[in-house]
Amino acid sequence: MANHASARKRARQDAKKRLSNRSQRTAMRTAIKKVLHAVDAGDRERAVEAFQHAQSLIARAGRKHLIHPNQAARRISRLNAKIKALA
Repeated sequence: MANHASARKRARQDAKKRLSNRSQRTAMRTAIKKVLHAVDAGDRERAVEAFQHAQSLIARAGRKHLIHPNQAARRISRLNAKIKALA
């Protein structure tokens, strides 16, 4: 365990940030799954609606380096391609 005051503070900050990161990552994955389920069902309207929400979460995760920015762009691009293939 941390012995210095600054190390104890850093441990507290890390624990708080870990919870935040896990929450954001879970929300992003859930949003992606909603898009994929809508695409599999062939429901274009629902897929587009879910994609708008997922795109926002993925882009935010990329900006905050929760995932790599290039990975965020790739995920958005691939989801968009799946939706366009429905048309």
